[in-house]
Amino acid sequence: MSAADQTAEDEKPWDEVTPEAARKLLVAAVEAFAERGYHATTTRDIAGRAGMSPAALYIHYKTKEELLHRISRIGHDKALEILSAAYEGEGTPTERLADAVRSFVRWHAGRHTTARVVQYELDALGDAHRTEIIALRRETDAVVRRLLEEGVAAGEFDVPDVPGTTVAVLSLCIDVARWFNTQGRRTPDEVGVFYADLVLRMVGAQKK
Repeated sequence: MSAADQTAEDEKPWDEVTPEAARKLLVAAVEAFAERGYHATTTRDIAGRAGMSPAALYIHYKTKEELLHRISRIGHDKALEILSAAYEGEGTPTERLADAVRSFVRWHAGRHTTARVVQYELDALGDAHRTEIIALRRETDAVVRRLLEEGVAAGEFDVPDVPGTTVAVLSLCIDVARWFNTQGRRTPDEVGVFYADLVLRMVGAQKK
């Protein structure tokens, strides 16, 4: 099964969050942070969206920042999982890079509300939590960088600047969360395919 197929099976985001009340609060926080931004959102806003009292929120999350950290951690773990699955899959570097981009973009489009919070609210985290998430982002960068290096070594990619191209590829994929519209003319799958083709052109992929 490709990484894209594995992602397609993920139809119940936040399943790992228990109990149900904690999950409802987290979902409400994602919606509020995406709509209003972290700093403009209050714990009362979040509790109200979840149909609970503000006091109920503190049973599950000590602070609003703890909620953001949980969202960010789950999202970054998922991003790393998607890219690692593609990297470790079968096929040439070209095939695996295409799978990585398709899967990564599909997630950012299909879960665009969550992805906006995960990717663009990093600065709102406290120092310890920000350090933890930055380390995860570096692991994600390293997966893509290794894919590009393997493609160059195999003669499939023409990439003079691998670190710079790694940043460009990831930035291109992540930005989908900012503009994707469910009412648009492309589905998340179609956007994933389109971006995979763009990235292969970017790296001068030579299919063998």
